[in-house]
Amino acid sequence: MTDTTTKPSAKPLASQTLFRGLDIVSAVADGCRTVREISERTGITFSTTHRLASALVQIRYLHFEPRKGYRLGSRLVELGFLAYRESPVTVTARPFLEALAAETQDTVHLAALDDDEGIIYLDKVGGKRPIEVNTRIGGRKPVCSTSVGKALILDEGRQAWKKRYEQEAAKGQAGRLSLDEWLAAMATYAAHGYTYDMAENVAGIRCVGAPVRDASGDIVASISVTSTDAYTDEARMQEVIPLVQKVARQISQQLGAAG
Repeated sequence: MTDTTTKPSAKPLASQTLFRGLDIVSAVADGCRTVREISERTGITFSTTHRLASALVQIRYLHFEPRKGYRLGSRLVELGFLAYRESPVTVTARPFLEALAAETQDTVHLAALDDDEGIIYLDKVGGKRPIEVNTRIGGRKPVCSTSVGKALILDEGRQAWKKRYEQEAAKGQAGRLSLDEWLAAMATYAAHGYTYDMAENVAGIRCVGAPVRDASGDIVASISVTSTDAYTDEARMQEVIPLVQKVARQISQQLGAAG
């Protein structure tokens, strides 16, 4: 008779190893560089961390340099570009983002919600103004203090907004507005279909955002035009609102949303 007593545990064990490996990759992405730092961040034992990290180096998911430690490997870069090229929202939005950046001369972003970890930038088109906007494709930012973040949650309603604000405030990420001020602003944004970031996330940076919807009418992404307060006073932001909304509608229509 064949002994099958060990078979039921094989799959959970493999899954556990997989999740630990992913936790290690995430820790390195968050800036952990040594085995000890990764172990402390993930709660995985030092020896297991070392073994899994070494395996991840072999398959190019991590890269290791003596005295510098671990960083993300070239295979993750390859996979990231594959995911970028295959994303229907990113592919659809790209020509519209380029046109908006050319029209406004400002930096344009495309973003989506990243579960409870804030927003993630899906694309970025640089503007022509001599300014540096400290964002990158794949980078993450809070929801409540960014125009793209606010645009992504316009449909959620007051109770959900309040919960998000309190969660980010507990992490020191909610921005400079009080809860009441922020909720009042969100109500205005939801009524008019645009959002602002008035230097709430980064000093001197102002943004105008709008939501992107799919065929079901759900918000699946958002876009923003980003500049500095030197180029963007209140009058300029008012001028940009219809431009951002127009492009957001164009992308939405390409994704099947009603016109």
